[in-house]
Order: sequence, then C-alpha cells, then structure tokens
Amino acid sequence: MVTRGFTGRRPPEATRERLPPGQYLTEDFPVLQLGPTPRIDLDRWRFTLREGSRPLKTWTWAEFEALPRTTWSGDIHCVTKWSKFDTAWEGVSFDDILAAAGIAAPTGFLLAEGYDDYTTNLPVADLAGAKAMVATRYAGAPITPDHGGPARLLVPHLYFWKSAKWVKGLRFTQRDEAGFWELRGYHMYGDPWREQRFTGD
Repeated sequence: MVTRGFTGRRPPEATRERLPPGQYLTEDFPVLQLGPTPRIDLDRWRFTLREGSRPLKTWTWAEFEALPRTTWSGDIHCVTKWSKFDTAWEGVSFDDILAAAGIAAPTGFLLAEGYDDYTTNLPVADLAGAKAMVATRYAGAPITPDHGGPARLLVPHLYFWKSAKWVKGLRFTQRDEAGFWELRGYHMYGDPWREQRFTGD
C-alpha cells in the first residue's frame, strides 16, 4: 500500500500535460553552472559566427542590440529534472542573426560557445524557423550574470544545458561534434519529452 507521504500530491492535470516525463515544477529559477560566474564588460563583448575557424560576422554589444528583436514565452526544462512554466525572454532570433550576417547556414550543425569556454552541439534545424534566439532580457529586465547574462542562447524545446550561458558565438561544424557535457555522457540531442538525458536514452 502506497500513501501520499511516499508519492506526494499529484499535480493538476493541466500541469501534468506540460511536464515532460520525470520533471517536477519549480517556482524559482535554479542556478547551475560549472565554475565562477563570468563578469563580461559590455564594451568588450563580441558575438561571432564562424565556419570552423573562419569568422563570418562579428557584432559588438551595441550592434547586436540594434538587430531586430523577438520575444518568446513558454516553459523550460532542465536535465536535473526541474521545469519552470511561463518564462518570458527577449533577444535576437537565430533567423535574424543569419539575415543580419547576410548568409545561409553553411552546414547542418554548430557548436554554441560561451565566455566560460563551455560548448554544446545543436542541429541548425533546431535553431532555424523561430525555434531559438540569443536572449538578452528575461522577464522584462537584462539577464543577470548568474542566469547567463549579458546574453545566452535559448533553445527552449531541448533540455536547458543546450541553452548555453554567456554565449559569445556560434561555430558551424561539418558534423555533429559533441560539446562539453556531451563528451561527458550527456545525450547528443536532449529532447525532454523523450527523456534524452544521457547517452543511450
């Protein structure tokens, strides 16, 4: 016989429908990172698109902030099993970044690169078509450093380790190259609805 003391109270049906398998709902915004929080001077901040080692386009902070803006509201899901509903972000969509650079994606894969030397791999198809942005504002305010500010990648349909904090660029790759956590056993794709947390899931 199982009692509530062991299982907890079941969430309302509407909540259950929005929670991927194995996730729980949180009201706060947990902070998880590898090391010290980078403090990035906006006068020195740069965002660069590369194909391999070749730079394709670089923006300063002022130039990047002048690009067309987009907003997105919805749910995010961390591989450590928390989910947060109704988050609100603003930034520059991947599509608008490519348009501002005057290019089409040269390959089908890329690595997002952070100022903390973090990397994570992504298929271009999971960024294009208004699926992702480089976000600079959260809940109407500049993103704080603890949450990846001044700019972080936002790919909300994948586990949140794919939304690289303190992002400084996107490097197009010829193949699907593993990033930091993928090299350490995390799944190469990371779909929360399929519980793709680790290699083999």
